[in-house]
Amino acid sequence: MSAISKIPDLDLREAAWNEFVAAVRPLLTPATRFAEREMLGPKTTMRVGGPARVYAEPASVGELRHLLVAAHRRGLPVLMLGRGSNLVIPDAGVDGLVLSLAHEHWQKFEPQPDGRICVGAGLRLKNLCGLATKAGCKGFEFLEGIPGNVGGALRMNAGAMGGWMFDVVAEVELMSFAGELRVMPKAAMHVDYRHCAELHEAIALGAVLQPAASAGPTDIRRQIDVYQKKRVESQPREPSAGCIFKNPPGTSAGRLIDEAGLKGERVGDAEVSAVHANFIVNRGHATSADIIGLVRKIRARVKDARGIDLEPEVLLYGQEWRDVL
Repeated sequence: MSAISKIPDLDLREAAWNEFVAAVRPLLTPATRFAEREMLGPKTTMRVGGPARVYAEPASVGELRHLLVAAHRRGLPVLMLGRGSNLVIPDAGVDGLVLSLAHEHWQKFEPQPDGRICVGAGLRLKNLCGLATKAGCKGFEFLEGIPGNVGGALRMNAGAMGGWMFDVVAEVELMSFAGELRVMPKAAMHVDYRHCAELHEAIALGAVLQPAASAGPTDIRRQIDVYQKKRVESQPREPSAGCIFKNPPGTSAGRLIDEAGLKGERVGDAEVSAVHANFIVNRGHATSADIIGLVRKIRARVKDARGIDLEPEVLLYGQEWRDVL
């Protein structure tokens, strides 16, 4: 959401934030976490980045709506934060309302009589896979190793091991930034590689998932073990944001980066992984600026070598990559 442009003057913007905080605090229960200038880096898998102007973990649909409506009325930007696994947060932080569905209210897993499963957007993918395995529901195994939650996986149409989030989705419950609630069937949504158009201007609250089949927990667990072994062998253990670049048509970004001799390349404490070249890892004290600098270097080297413009897959939180590359 780019509504920040409606408040060009810094003093006016700060006044709007103060007004927002004063207006919304009385509407929130103690169950909702609400804070100003909360550091975001520790909430991400890359472990970099500055604070949110306002951070909230709403405890109910009603409180989420209060936050969204109050921000919308003042033209203040809203961003969602899942488990922080596919993004890089700028060192200066984010001048926005950052919302996380981390409260237990958003973590439901409810098998339905028709065989489908209702899940909350805050449910961890690892937990989804574990609960589905116990329930004998097959088809979610590929999600087990993705360090995210259902909401983030829907927004990015997360994928691994040949499977995609929307392969198992029947419908999505969402709320617009203006606080309007609706349910959309998958067929009405515009979904493609690492993208769901409807969730760029709305927030996923939950989804109805369709298992591929029924199976015994032992059989499902066996497939998960195969995927886990493959992941351990092919992905780095250091802090990262997952794959940095999208795969160009007909090839893989990791192969292009490797062939360009970039494994081990560093800017500050940001390094191209020696295990998988499409991962940038944090060697201890990397900054967002280090990561952006390394992304620039990788893109330039691959462009020179192969004439291909690599497109970032991870999100530059609160900004656009085109503005920094």
